[in-house]
Amino acid sequence: MRITGCRSCGKSELLPVLSLGPMPLSDGFLTPEELDRPEPRYPLDVVFCPSCGLVQILDTVPPEILFGRDYPYFSSVSATLLEHSRRHVAERLVALPPAAFVVEIASNDGYLLQFYKDAGVACLGIDPAPGPVAAARARGIETIEAFFSRDLAKELVAQGRRADLVHANNVLAHVADVHGFLDGVRILLKDHGRFVVEVPYVRDLVEKLAFDTIYHEHLCYFSVQAVARLARPHGLFLIRVERVPIHGGSLRLFFAKEERPDATVAAIMAEEEAIGLNQHRYYTDFAARVETLKAQLHGLVAELVRNGARIAAYGAAAKGTILLNACGLGRELIAWVADKNPFKQGRYVPGVRLPIVPPSRILEEMPDYLLILPWNIEAEIMAQEATFRARGGRFIVPLPSPRIVP
Repeated sequence: MRITGCRSCGKSELLPVLSLGPMPLSDGFLTPEELDRPEPRYPLDVVFCPSCGLVQILDTVPPEILFGRDYPYFSSVSATLLEHSRRHVAERLVALPPAAFVVEIASNDGYLLQFYKDAGVACLGIDPAPGPVAAARARGIETIEAFFSRDLAKELVAQGRRADLVHANNVLAHVADVHGFLDGVRILLKDHGRFVVEVPYVRDLVEKLAFDTIYHEHLCYFSVQAVARLARPHGLFLIRVERVPIHGGSLRLFFAKEERPDATVAAIMAEEEAIGLNQHRYYTDFAARVETLKAQLHGLVAELVRNGARIAAYGAAAKGTILLNACGLGRELIAWVADKNPFKQGRYVPGVRLPIVPPSRILEEMPDYLLILPWNIEAEIMAQEATFRARGGRFIVPLPSPRIVP
C-alpha cells in the first residue's frame, strides 16, 4: 500500500530523496523449494516531508508478511549487540525504583531482557515473531507473541501491569500505525515512567551513505526533531538524547510524560539546525552519491573476479540483501554468503539467490576475499575470522566507501 500523506503529520507534500526501485523483502530468505517460484518485489522509494522533517518510504508491506512465522532475525547472534544491550541495562538499573516492572516492545529472543531477569527485575517481552519468542521463553523470559498496540496496552493496564520503563529498540521505524503505537506506550507507562527508544539516525545514514539500511521493514528514518514532533501529540516528551554507535549510528531517546528536557536535547537540535538536517536540501545529492558508491563497489568486485579472485560474503543481514541487489552482486561475482544463524543456513538471499552456508565453509574453501555485508560490526567479524585473515584472506568493507582490508 502506498501512502498519500506523511506518516507523522499527514501532510501530502512529500519530496523525493532516493529510489532504489523494486526490491525483494530483505529478510525473505528463500528455501530451496521456493527458488522456482516468482519472488515478490516492492517499490523502495524514499521521500522527505518538509512540514515535519520526517524521512520515510512510500510503500507499506503488511507487517504479517514482514514479521510472520519465518522471520529469521535473532538478536543474540551478534556479540556486539549483546554487549551494547548489557551496558545499556546496567545504566538503566541504577535509576529504577524498587519492585520495578520493565517491558520491551519487539523483544526478539530476549537479548536485552535477559540482563534485567538476571538482575532480579520483573520484565515482560512483546514480539510478533514465533521463532524469537520461543527462544526468549526458553530463556525463562515471559513474552507475549503479538504486535504491540493500543488495545494490548489497555489489556496489560487492566491486569495491573503498568511499566516503570518501556524499551523500544529498532522498532519505532517499523510500525505502520505509529500513532496507535505511541498511544499504547503512553497508556502502558506509569506517570513517572520512562520510554527509551533506539532508532537509526538519519544523519548517520546520509553521512555514511548507508543506503543499505533502507528496506521495507524500515518505514521511517528519524532526526531528533522529527521524532520529538511525532511523540509530542501523544503526551510523550523528549527529555534526553544520546548518540550511540550501534547499527552504524543510532539515537537513544528518552521520553517522559512531563516536559523537562536536559541540555542534550537543545544541543543536538541546534546541531541539526546548523547542518540543515530538517531541510530537503540536506538530502538533494544523496541519491547521486549512492549511485556513485554502487558503481564503485560493483566495479571493485568485478575487477577482482576478472583477475581470478574468488569472492564470498559474510553475514546474511537484511542490509546485505539490499546491498547485493542494489549493486548487482549476484552469483556470477559472489560464491556464497556465510552466516552464523542456523535458521538462514541452507536458504538463499532474496533477489540475488546466493546460497547461505555455515561459517565453517570459509576455512574449508578459503576464498580470496570476504565481502562484509553487516559492515557496522566489521571489527567483530574480522576478529571472528582471524584465522582466515592469518592464512592470507582479505576483507572487502563496502561502506562508507569500498575498501580492501588485508
